[in-house]
Amino acid sequence: MSVEPRLQIMRLRSFAALLALTVAVPLAAAATSASIAAKQSAYGRILFDGRGFVLYAFTRDAHGKSACSGACAKAWPPYLVKSRPSGGAGVAAARLGTTRRADGSLQATYAGRPLYYYVGDRKPGQILCQNVVEYGGYWRVVRPSGALVTSRSR
Repeated sequence: MSVEPRLQIMRLRSFAALLALTVAVPLAAAATSASIAAKQSAYGRILFDGRGFVLYAFTRDAHGKSACSGACAKAWPPYLVKSRPSGGAGVAAARLGTTRRADGSLQATYAGRPLYYYVGDRKPGQILCQNVVEYGGYWRVVRPSGALVTSRSR
């Protein structure tokens, strides 16, 4: 193999590694800043993680168990934690909890609802998929009461 094709392969591998890091780093950071707070948004006061990313709930989840895995969990990554998250401003500590996922990881819950990110929300405060139907259910932002916001937009 000549130098040019090897150089192209190395560049492609470097690009793939960088792309993987752009997805993995924000998700890994979520596990280290396991807190939930209520903040004002276009939908009123809703839940955010400690970095300011909005948290969603999935209407197919039942009895505190996640119904989102595989391709679903790639589009809607679970809010993974090492232990019960801490509560920030406007959050009821009694509503905070965790659930064990099928793969053994621990997912944050609020009022018994497993919490998720949307992979397209790339910056704090961004809310791109409120009240969207995917993977057989609705994805909705969560109020501090534990109720889901049903409006599409404000």
